[in-house]
Amino acid sequence: MLINTPRTDGFFMPAEFSPHAGTVIIFPERPGSWGYGAKPAQAVFTRIIKEIACDERVFVIVSDKTEPIAREMLAGVQNIVLVNIPTDDAWARDTAPTFVTNGNDVRGIDWQFNAWGGNVDGLYAHWERDNALAGTLCEKLGLDCYNKCDFVLEGGSIHSDGAGTLMTTESCLLSAGRNPQLTKAQIGQTLLEYLGGERVIWLPRGIYNDETNEHVDNVCAFIRPNEVVLAWTDDVNDPQYPLSAACLETLENAGITVHKLPIPDVPVCVSEHDLEGYEFEEGEDIREVGERLAASYVNFYFTNGAVLLPQFGGENAASDERAVQIMGQLCPERRVIPIPAREIILGGGNIHCITQQIPKGAKICVR
Repeated sequence: MLINTPRTDGFFMPAEFSPHAGTVIIFPERPGSWGYGAKPAQAVFTRIIKEIACDERVFVIVSDKTEPIAREMLAGVQNIVLVNIPTDDAWARDTAPTFVTNGNDVRGIDWQFNAWGGNVDGLYAHWERDNALAGTLCEKLGLDCYNKCDFVLEGGSIHSDGAGTLMTTESCLLSAGRNPQLTKAQIGQTLLEYLGGERVIWLPRGIYNDETNEHVDNVCAFIRPNEVVLAWTDDVNDPQYPLSAACLETLENAGITVHKLPIPDVPVCVSEHDLEGYEFEEGEDIREVGERLAASYVNFYFTNGAVLLPQFGGENAASDERAVQIMGQLCPERRVIPIPAREIILGGGNIHCITQQIPKGAKICVR
């Protein structure tokens, strides 16, 4: 582990829309997140992996149980590297390293992971393997790693435009289950020291009912320096409206260009069929029939040549198409690839939550 900070060494977190050396994904299996033996989720993950592999290498983290399944489902696909590391779940955005670069080399950051809140409001009782993933993966890929295991952070709680601006939400990083011993100013300074920015924009809230304490990656994302898409609704009676309105005010006051990306017209909710497929363990957050899920089109992922955009189907066919059209207009240099993502949102996140980019320049040697 490295002992300096990334800023001291001249490293920073580039934007996701900057060139990648590859992407990290964890093949799903947890029964309390992925229903019906994880088979529906594995099919969607496989589709996403194949799409990413068209543009860059994909490092697929597997267990002894999922390795043969992944090998079969991904047979013949180029640009795939399977890496066997045991994990507790499949949220690579939050448990894989955050990667930083100095323009030539790439290093990882190993934060502390406590299942989105630890003993305060964490979502499952045991997270030791997820917490160990970042350091282990850096070792397996032959990349140096900064040790920041005294600071609780998930990758979904931060965004960088690569040009000096970082973004997070107060609802998440100031929550009692993260770093209650630190002030807002101290948390902000830690982000700047490790991600290399010049300022932090603190959005007040995220997406309604987001069980991560409202990660920023579900409500707002950079598409260019100082330019974002923001999850939005014009329905003043929707519980999302005041949350997005507060974010809009903050962003405009910070001089950020904002494009509104409407949320699904019809709330995406847990059905009785969905619930029957889960197997929850003791201490794990459970789902309920009719529970509104934190569905947002902002939870997309940039590959080197595309935007992988969530789609929710059913009554949201029109809003799905609207999101495709908006992102196509905003990102004309990329292919917009619609991905049926209901199986992922049932697990608690979406496409961005299951991916983690490795910036261009990484000298990877899998061990």
